[in-house]
Amino acid sequence: MGKDYYQILGLQRGSSEEEIKKAYRKQALKWHPDKNKSPNAEDRFKEVAEAYEVLSDPKKREIYDQFGEEGLKGGIGGNDDQGGTFRYTFHGDPHATFAAFFNGANPFEMFFGRRMANGQHEESMDVDSDIFGHFGGFGMNGFPRERHRGGMMGPMQRKQDPPIIHDLRVSLEEIFNGSTKRMKISRKRLNPDGRTIRMEDKILTIEIKKGWKEGTRITFPKEGDEMPNTIPADVVFVLKDKPHPHFKRDGSNIVYHARVSLREALCGSTIHVPTMEGRSVSITTQEVIKPGARKRISGRGVPFSKNPHQRGDLIVEFEVSFPDFLSTSSKEGLKRHLPMS
Repeated sequence: MGKDYYQILGLQRGSSEEEIKKAYRKQALKWHPDKNKSPNAEDRFKEVAEAYEVLSDPKKREIYDQFGEEGLKGGIGGNDDQGGTFRYTFHGDPHATFAAFFNGANPFEMFFGRRMANGQHEESMDVDSDIFGHFGGFGMNGFPRERHRGGMMGPMQRKQDPPIIHDLRVSLEEIFNGSTKRMKISRKRLNPDGRTIRMEDKILTIEIKKGWKEGTRITFPKEGDEMPNTIPADVVFVLKDKPHPHFKRDGSNIVYHARVSLREALCGSTIHVPTMEGRSVSITTQEVIKPGARKRISGRGVPFSKNPHQRGDLIVEFEVSFPDFLSTSSKEGLKRHLPMS
């Protein structure tokens, strides 16, 4: 049987967001290894952090309520933001959750760093009770609320860093067939003390869907640098087309430039046009081809992103090659056969 996150936090199903925050604050302070020296404190502290991360996130909580821990971690609860299967894995660092909840501050130092006015020392505080009941006017995350006059400052509002944007260059073949990209990023992460920083590498997997257009944005929320007093930035990849030796993409259509001689343009010809499948299509022309003229081959372009079973068109755009030199006899022959206008 999977974990009962509600039981871990001492909650009932249907608890409000405020009740979940209050329960986490209480349990995290109770089981924090810096204050609780029992052998199982670290494990309980980690369970409390995982339970809070699931129940405080509406999407994870909805999947958990319906499918339990197995469904949440096994990928049977829905899709992620990139269209793949959503699977939850706890990051394994309860101290990072604790530091983020308290905005990087140490609540033990804030409230218990010296003997209290009533003579009670930090070690004698009962963390199983609502420790913030010993103080007046504290907010949900443990920071003092603003008082109307002469009181404490209001809670520090953490702001998210601006998004970090990278170009993601893809070939036409990758857009045509779909592909998987694995991008390595390096970012700063908070250590368990909530203050010092370490560097960490992470691989972000991007599933390129068939037909995605240039400019498509793929966002990985909060994967940027982690600092004590800010929310990590989103990491955003923006799709950019790589040049192709034969084709140019125009939305879901692809354009192929076919070069024909002046004779072929005037007298007709058969040309062989390559396709994305690696085969070729023959086009026979009988009419006069003017420079820039186009012919359309339906259904030979790029798949539509919203309906990959349908495709755009292959557009053949003609370029007419004019000779650099004509002999006198050739000119006379043209004069006799070509109309004046």
